[in-house]
Amino acid sequence: MKKPIIGIVMNYDEKGEYFSQYPWYALRKDYFRSIQNAGGAPVALPFHIDAIPDYVRMMDGLVIAGGEDYPPEFYGEAPMGERLNLLKGGRSEFDFKLLEAALEKNIPVLGICAGEQAINIYFGGTLVQDIETLIPGALNHMKPCPSHEPSHAIDIVEGTLLHRCTESTGYKVNSAHHQAVNRPGKGLVINARSPDGVIEGVEHPGYKFCLGVEWHPEFEIDAEDKRLMKAFIAATQSS
Repeated sequence: MKKPIIGIVMNYDEKGEYFSQYPWYALRKDYFRSIQNAGGAPVALPFHIDAIPDYVRMMDGLVIAGGEDYPPEFYGEAPMGERLNLLKGGRSEFDFKLLEAALEKNIPVLGICAGEQAINIYFGGTLVQDIETLIPGALNHMKPCPSHEPSHAIDIVEGTLLHRCTESTGYKVNSAHHQAVNRPGKGLVINARSPDGVIEGVEHPGYKFCLGVEWHPEFEIDAEDKRLMKAFIAATQSS
């Protein structure tokens, strides 16, 4: 049986100081490994907007990976605070055009960290631009421990797609984000929160599979994360 092709959005840097003296694309190995482990065939997607129709024809599923911050003007706000670190190389524009094209074809979409935020923005939602600044008393959501270790618990809303995928009402996740969903976009359902009330996941029931989480299930540190990745791949194979 042919493995489903899963397109994964990468990150970009102009400086080239870590890999090449020239601009480069890169993404952690965990994204590719977790897709492969779940039964998919991962393919990296450079930011070529004119290639989006070809990408959409090729892929059976889309992963919008973690990364830096989307421009606040994308959700109708002015930049706030000193921690704003915008995505580079045209990724912001590319992500939303690719997401639109994928959803028009009802291709399953999994948003991880910044990718979850992209889904929310796409549907007209807003973000908390900096949790530490704007939510007094919030947990430390920005890597209080290594990403391959859990950092805080989440509560999963029963009856949601996330609940069905993970077969869990809550577990500990490897949180690593300084922004979060503020107002959910039109049609989106909140599927998870952390103990401080910060939204940790959203989904859209109007599509075959359109789900975003703030943590990083690609590290596969829990059985629930492995089940989530497998459920995403399974959705790409269903009619």
